[in-house]
Amino acid sequence: MAADSVIDRVRKVLAQTQRVPIETVTPSTTFEQLGMDSLDATNLLFAIEDEFNISIEDEAAKDFRSVQEVADAIEKKLAETPQAGTSAG
Repeated sequence: MAADSVIDRVRKVLAQTQRVPIETVTPSTTFEQLGMDSLDATNLLFAIEDEFNISIEDEAAKDFRSVQEVADAIEKKLAETPQAGTSAG
């Protein structure tokens, strides 16, 4: 399967929302390094939720400080969420 990994997708979304080259967004990049403010963080949260079709609680999102933290939280969330397309009887 050639689908992008969660971290790659997060990097892409972050690069798009912050209008920075994706090469400047690494797993260890912090939001502080990108000069993000609370509005930027909110926009990123909405974009991430759209990209992954998930909902992230505001309280959890407040703790995100880096690209890796976002990716880890998404992977955890995806593991908890039943995959779309599976029939429930």
